[in-house]
Amino acid sequence: MDGHFTGYASVFGVPDLGRDVVVPGAFAASLARQGPAGVRLLFQHDPAEPIGRWLALREDSHGLFAEGQLNLAVQRAREVDALLRGGGLDGLSIGFRTVLARRSAGGERRLHRVDLWEISLVTFPLQPSARASPGPDASDVLAAEIRGLARRIAPTSAPRP
Repeated sequence: MDGHFTGYASVFGVPDLGRDVVVPGAFAASLARQGPAGVRLLFQHDPAEPIGRWLALREDSHGLFAEGQLNLAVQRAREVDALLRGGGLDGLSIGFRTVLARRSAGGERRLHRVDLWEISLVTFPLQPSARASPGPDASDVLAAEIRGLARRIAPTSAPRP
Protein backbone atom coordinates (compact mmCIF):
# COMPACT_ATOMS: atom_id res chain seq x y z
CA MET A 1 0.00 0.00 0.00
CA ASP A 2 1.40 3.37 -0.96
CA GLY A 3 -1.60 5.61 -0.33
CA HIS A 4 -1.98 6.71 -3.96
CA PHE A 5 -5.48 7.53 -5.26
CA THR A 6 -7.20 9.48 -8.03
CA GLY A 7 -10.63 10.86 -8.70
CA TYR A 8 -12.77 13.84 -9.56
CA ALA A 9 -13.09 16.42 -6.79
CA SER A 10 -15.66 18.38 -8.81
CA VAL A 11 -17.75 17.65 -11.89
CA PHE A 12 -18.62 20.40 -14.36
CA GLY A 13 -22.19 21.27 -15.27
CA VAL A 14 -23.86 18.97 -12.73
CA PRO A 15 -25.77 20.54 -9.82
CA ASP A 16 -24.62 19.38 -6.40
CA LEU A 17 -27.01 18.77 -3.52
CA GLY A 18 -26.72 22.47 -2.55
CA ARG A 19 -27.69 23.52 -6.13
CA ASP A 20 -24.21 24.81 -7.00
CA VAL A 21 -23.00 24.16 -10.55
CA VAL A 22 -19.28 24.48 -11.28
CA VAL A 23 -18.47 25.71 -14.79
CA PRO A 24 -15.33 24.80 -16.75
CA GLY A 25 -12.47 27.13 -15.96
CA ALA A 26 -13.68 27.89 -12.42
CA PHE A 27 -10.47 26.52 -10.87
CA ALA A 28 -7.99 27.75 -13.49
CA ALA A 29 -6.79 30.96 -11.80
CA SER A 30 -6.56 29.36 -8.36
CA LEU A 31 -4.59 26.37 -9.66
CA ALA A 32 -2.29 28.60 -11.72
CA ARG A 33 -1.56 30.73 -8.67
CA GLN A 34 -0.98 28.02 -6.07
CA GLY A 35 -0.66 24.65 -7.82
CA PRO A 36 -1.40 21.37 -6.04
CA ALA A 37 0.99 22.20 -3.17
CA GLY A 38 -1.22 25.13 -2.16
CA VAL A 39 -4.35 23.00 -1.77
CA ARG A 40 -4.67 20.94 1.41
CA LEU A 41 -5.70 17.28 1.49
CA LEU A 42 -7.95 16.84 4.53
CA PHE A 43 -10.24 14.24 6.05
CA GLN A 44 -13.90 15.33 6.33
CA HIS A 45 -13.00 19.05 5.83
CA ASP A 46 -11.33 19.09 9.24
CA PRO A 47 -8.30 21.43 9.26
CA ALA A 48 -6.95 19.42 12.19
CA GLU A 49 -6.91 16.29 9.98
CA PRO A 50 -4.38 16.78 7.15
CA ILE A 51 -3.77 13.31 5.71
CA GLY A 52 -1.51 13.75 2.69
CA ARG A 53 -0.80 15.92 -0.31
CA TRP A 54 -2.01 16.50 -3.83
CA LEU A 55 0.38 15.34 -6.54
CA ALA A 56 -1.68 16.75 -9.42
CA LEU A 57 -4.82 18.85 -9.82
CA ARG A 58 -6.10 19.77 -13.27
CA GLU A 59 -9.25 20.65 -15.09
CA ASP A 60 -10.31 18.46 -18.00
CA SER A 61 -13.56 18.22 -19.95
CA HIS A 62 -15.25 16.30 -17.10
CA GLY A 63 -14.19 18.32 -14.06
CA LEU A 64 -11.40 18.80 -11.54
CA PHE A 65 -9.20 15.71 -11.69
CA ALA A 66 -7.17 15.02 -8.55
CA GLU A 67 -4.25 12.69 -7.88
CA GLY A 68 -3.36 12.37 -4.22
CA GLN A 69 -0.91 10.64 -1.94
CA LEU A 70 -1.91 9.75 1.61
CA ASN A 71 0.87 10.13 4.17
CA LEU A 72 0.91 6.64 5.65
CA ALA A 73 3.09 7.83 8.55
CA VAL A 74 -0.14 9.46 9.83
CA GLN A 75 -2.54 7.09 11.63
CA ARG A 76 -5.70 8.69 10.16
CA ALA A 77 -4.22 8.42 6.64
CA ARG A 78 -3.61 4.68 7.16
CA GLU A 79 -7.23 4.31 8.24
CA VAL A 80 -8.46 6.30 5.23
CA ASP A 81 -6.28 4.21 2.91
CA ALA A 82 -7.81 1.02 4.33
CA LEU A 83 -11.32 2.44 3.88
CA LEU A 84 -10.58 3.53 0.29
CA ARG A 85 -9.17 0.12 -0.62
CA GLY A 86 -12.01 -1.67 1.14
CA GLY A 87 -14.73 0.39 -0.54
CA GLY A 88 -15.96 2.04 2.68
CA LEU A 89 -14.96 5.60 1.71
CA ASP A 90 -14.79 7.18 -1.73
CA GLY A 91 -16.23 10.70 -1.61
CA LEU A 92 -14.32 13.85 -2.54
CA SER A 93 -15.45 17.35 -1.60
CA ILE A 94 -14.00 20.80 -2.23
CA GLY A 95 -13.52 23.65 0.21
CA PHE A 96 -13.33 27.04 -1.50
CA ARG A 97 -14.10 30.74 -1.44
CA THR A 98 -16.43 31.98 -4.17
CA VAL A 99 -14.82 34.65 -6.35
CA LEU A 100 -17.45 34.94 -9.11
CA ALA A 101 -20.89 33.31 -9.20
CA ARG A 102 -24.22 34.04 -10.89
CA ARG A 103 -27.71 32.72 -10.28
CA SER A 104 -29.35 30.89 -13.17
CA ALA A 105 -33.00 31.32 -14.09
CA GLY A 106 -33.67 28.03 -12.30
CA GLY A 107 -32.13 29.32 -9.08
CA GLU A 108 -28.88 27.37 -9.25
CA ARG A 109 -25.69 29.16 -8.33
CA ARG A 110 -23.21 28.87 -11.21
CA LEU A 111 -19.63 29.05 -9.93
CA HIS A 112 -17.47 30.78 -12.56
CA ARG A 113 -14.37 31.36 -10.45
CA VAL A 114 -13.41 29.93 -7.07
CA ASP A 115 -10.38 30.10 -4.81
CA LEU A 116 -9.71 26.44 -3.99
CA TRP A 117 -8.50 25.95 -0.41
CA GLU A 118 -8.78 22.23 0.21
CA ILE A 119 -10.12 18.95 -1.07
CA SER A 120 -11.28 16.36 1.43
CA LEU A 121 -11.91 12.67 1.39
CA VAL A 122 -15.42 12.44 2.83
CA THR A 123 -18.17 9.99 3.60
CA PHE A 124 -20.95 12.01 1.93
CA PRO A 125 -19.87 14.37 -0.88
CA LEU A 126 -22.18 17.28 -1.71
CA GLN A 127 -21.48 16.46 -5.39
CA PRO A 128 -22.51 12.78 -5.60
CA SER A 129 -20.34 12.28 -8.71
CA ALA A 130 -17.16 13.46 -6.95
CA ARG A 131 -15.47 10.15 -6.19
CA ALA A 132 -12.02 8.70 -5.57
CA SER A 133 -10.55 5.29 -6.21
CA PRO A 134 -7.34 3.82 -4.87
CA GLY A 135 -4.34 3.43 -7.11
CA PRO A 136 -2.77 0.02 -7.52
CA ASP A 137 -1.21 -1.42 -4.40
CA ALA A 138 2.60 -1.34 -4.46
CA SER A 139 2.69 -5.16 -4.36
CA ASP A 140 0.45 -5.25 -7.46
CA VAL A 141 2.86 -2.92 -9.27
CA LEU A 142 5.86 -5.02 -8.23
CA ALA A 143 4.14 -8.24 -9.34
CA ALA A 144 3.37 -6.68 -12.75
CA GLU A 145 7.00 -5.58 -13.13
CA ILE A 146 8.24 -9.08 -12.28
CA ARG A 147 5.85 -10.63 -14.82
CA GLY A 148 7.09 -8.20 -17.46
CA LEU A 149 10.74 -8.99 -16.71
CA ALA A 150 10.00 -12.73 -16.77
CA ARG A 151 8.43 -12.39 -20.23
CA ARG A 152 11.49 -10.52 -21.51
CA ILE A 153 14.00 -13.09 -20.30
CA ALA A 154 11.94 -16.20 -21.11
CA PRO A 155 13.09 -18.12 -24.19
CA THR A 156 11.06 -17.28 -27.28
CA SER A 157 11.07 -20.85 -28.50
CA ALA A 158 11.36 -24.24 -26.90
CA PRO A 159 14.95 -25.36 -26.28
CA ARG A 160 16.34 -27.94 -28.71
CA PRO A 161 17.05 -31.39 -27.31
